[in-house]
Amino acid sequence: MTDTAVHDRIRDEIAGSDVVLYMKGSPMFPQCGFSAAVAQILNHLGVTYKGVNVLEDEDIRQGIKDFSNWPTIPQLYVKGEFVGGCDIVREMAEAGELQALFKDKGVPMTAPA
Repeated sequence: MTDTAVHDRIRDEIAGSDVVLYMKGSPMFPQCGFSAAVAQILNHLGVTYKGVNVLEDEDIRQGIKDFSNWPTIPQLYVKGEFVGGCDIVREMAEAGELQALFKDKGVPMTAPA
């Protein structure tokens, strides 16, 4: 797959869901600790999100790194915007910033903010 085709596919995935997590494994079965940590935060907040397993597609695994200019996975996108990886998401959640971002972007959470 060409870089353009991969980036188009990523754009479509990000545009198709309010919250997208590029991760190793799936939301039910994360396959690395960092992906599991971000999934756990999203689940704890009660946010509905789409998980994209980068282990299933090498083009996406490398393509998402090129797309965001971010070298690691997981990568969280909210309403089309790149938020960050595990450490950033964890720090934002601990500070209440992630919850505020979801609220500002109109992303529903079932857990109290």
